[in-house]
Amino acid sequence: MLEIAENVLRVQERVRGACDRSRRRYEDVTIVGITKTFGPDRVDALVRAGIADVGENRVQEFLEKKPGVTMPCRWHLVGTLQRNKASKVIGQFELIHSVDRISLAETLSRLGLDSGVDTRILLEVNTSGEASKHGFNPDEAVDAVCRVGELAGLEIEGLMTIGPLTDDHARVRRAFQELRRLKEESERALGRDLRHLSMGMTGDFEIAVEEGATLVRLGRVLLGERGRR
Repeated sequence: MLEIAENVLRVQERVRGACDRSRRRYEDVTIVGITKTFGPDRVDALVRAGIADVGENRVQEFLEKKPGVTMPCRWHLVGTLQRNKASKVIGQFELIHSVDRISLAETLSRLGLDSGVDTRILLEVNTSGEASKHGFNPDEAVDAVCRVGELAGLEIEGLMTIGPLTDDHARVRRAFQELRRLKEESERALGRDLRHLSMGMTGDFEIAVEEGATLVRLGRVLLGERGRR
């Protein structure tokens, strides 16, 4: 597991460099280690190396993996959540990054009220314009934030996006700038601050940090190629 510890140190330095370039505080950026397809031993190794926030893409994989993880960590759900799985996430995650439709937010609200649990969420916005991506369209994002902000049992804390799949760094940067703009517009509409911008993955996280990301979701750069479970 020495390789994981070395990878974490390299990534932390890259995040620190991006913070320096954009005159931000390193402490304001959280690295979420994405452990999709990796077993509990790798999660434990990642936490021991200094990554206390762990992200999963699939609810079922999380439920199977969590009992085998011995190190305390904060779990994040970063993948698409189907409404028929929503009851399984209440009280299980520190933050759900991928609320991509009003009906899902309403379901989480109802389940949270029934359980007496407030669920912390981000709204996913498709700022890349790619048909393969989930999320609200940018022109409906602010209204969605306001509607979800009125739902009991939820705490909306910001926005999430997945950058476009391209080597064109200018296009990637524009997608992240658009999410930051929508966050600022949403804050004005709500009359309060939103804590988080979740954006940036292995191929573009330094650009995301430069554009204001508070959460970067990193898998391959920390753990190597995906495992088989």
